[in-house]
Amino acid sequence: MATLYSTHCGSYSVGGSYSLSLSINGGQNQRLALSSSSPLRVVPSKAKVVLQSHRISHLNAVLMQDGAVATTVTPIENETPMKKPKAASLSVPSSQECKDAVGFDINENEPTVSITVVGASGDLAKKKIFPALFALYYEGCLPKHFTIYGYARSKMTDAELRNMVSRTLTCRIDKRENCDEKMEQFLKRCFYHSGQYDSEENFAQLDKKLKEHEAGRVSNRLFYLSTPPNIFIDAVRCASSSASSAHGWTRVIVEKPFGRDSESSAALTKALKQYLEEDQIFRIDHYLGKELVENLSVLRFSNLIFEPLWSRQYIRNVQLIFSEDFGTEGRGGYFDNYGIIRDIMQNHLLQILALFAMETPVSLDAEDIRNEKVKVLRSMRPLQLEDVAIGQYKSHTKGGVTYPAYTDDKTVPKDSLTPTFAAAALFIDNARWDGVPFLMKAGKALHTNRAEIRVQFRHVPGNLYNRNFGNDLDRATNELVIRVQPDEAIYLKINNKVPGLGMRLDRSNLNLLYAARYSKEIPDAYERLLLDAIEGERRLFIRSDELDAAWSLFTPVLKELEEKKIVPEYYPYGSRGPVGAHYLAARYNVRWGDLTVDQ
Repeated sequence: MATLYSTHCGSYSVGGSYSLSLSINGGQNQRLALSSSSPLRVVPSKAKVVLQSHRISHLNAVLMQDGAVATTVTPIENETPMKKPKAASLSVPSSQECKDAVGFDINENEPTVSITVVGASGDLAKKKIFPALFALYYEGCLPKHFTIYGYARSKMTDAELRNMVSRTLTCRIDKRENCDEKMEQFLKRCFYHSGQYDSEENFAQLDKKLKEHEAGRVSNRLFYLSTPPNIFIDAVRCASSSASSAHGWTRVIVEKPFGRDSESSAALTKALKQYLEEDQIFRIDHYLGKELVENLSVLRFSNLIFEPLWSRQYIRNVQLIFSEDFGTEGRGGYFDNYGIIRDIMQNHLLQILALFAMETPVSLDAEDIRNEKVKVLRSMRPLQLEDVAIGQYKSHTKGGVTYPAYTDDKTVPKDSLTPTFAAAALFIDNARWDGVPFLMKAGKALHTNRAEIRVQFRHVPGNLYNRNFGNDLDRATNELVIRVQPDEAIYLKINNKVPGLGMRLDRSNLNLLYAARYSKEIPDAYERLLLDAIEGERRLFIRSDELDAAWSLFTPVLKELEEKKIVPEYYPYGSRGPVGAHYLAARYNVRWGDLTVDQ
């Protein structure tokens, strides 16, 4: 038997068979009919109540008084382990809302969620995943019954795992009350199991431990694969055969990289689908969980001033810029196998581009949004070598400090040609964006640390004030900047008269700085994505056909770069990058927006 559970952070959906009886209106028996493929309805003769989750709109409830004694329930058919139930999951708003609306408590025998972090001893788990899970717990976003297991090859006790995790946990700046108490309660829910990633026996032992904590409740299991990609398939195979949920759902979060090119990505997807259904696979790109990226659709579709301007008629170019002011710093071994194009451009920046450029979806449903993103990606021209500039940082001395070259990293081959910087011009061949260059730029060891979207609008036709700007028309260009990180902000550059008796113009910013406007600390991207995975919300995760379309754009140019052994242009550590990026932009009459100092 399974029940439905919800937290105030969003509804929490459960798959399984359901049975419950209830009494409403002075003890008269009601019938609650649950159908796996249709809305939930409970109907009295003179009352109608509609319940709907604000995150996942799966559930409606209506009361009907017919004197029935017990509920009738349509069971959900389960497939082989790790396969998603054929029926859709049900979700509800908070338990108190349900109780207030229909007069009964559906939180008896709540289900449990077991979260297994595979690769728990790694940096990603320690620095991001466990802190994000604690933040969700601190905010009351995790279910009442949950267990967290770390799984890795390292020998470790529960106490050692808790000690390791505790060193990375922090409380919200704006919510520090009971912080130590909350940490202690959270760590009591964390356990560890040591095992090999390719051992079904070890995963069977994990399954036995999980069942002890689940204590007969309906079990829902989430596996987070925080491991190198060569381990994905073995871990999924073993979890599928030995540690999947028998009655609830089982989901798997897969970290990038999703292959190195179209062929390896397709092979990985095919292998995963031997053990999982597509909607059990949550391909995570943490940039999609960034607050300003998620706000893109809100900014565009709920503000009348932006949507009419969002096309080739008014937009001259769009720039997606990612820069880090540090090098590989010991991660060169991993990075050298992928490079900046695979590591940043093919996933983070391309996903942002798809969200930015997509048509209005039919609804906010995950599939409707992902359908529009796929249409954008399929409308794009495959990247050509002449539309790409690559670079690699070299050693540089500044202020008496010598910064190392990329090849000075001991984990990087001395003759490596792997780019640490890339700029590219992409085009979308559809009616909305025909001819508009979308310029991407990503690099390491640059002069600043930032990620932003810059939308440069066209010049004003017949501008009466052109003489005030001289020959530099770019100074008169309106620009919308969405700063993803750090110091999240949205600002619009406009032309304005400087106060005084003369007619002197300058560029001013209409600025929404998040830190000044909102007192609440912005959640980490992993918090949002983990919560969505628990709730079954797939909107911010990547579907397999999205992945195929993304790789088809970049695979040809990646192969050409490697086969021809194109030598990257060298740029000093801490500079603005190679000159080739500026020539590339100039070819399309574009000036990089981050060259000027914004207020």
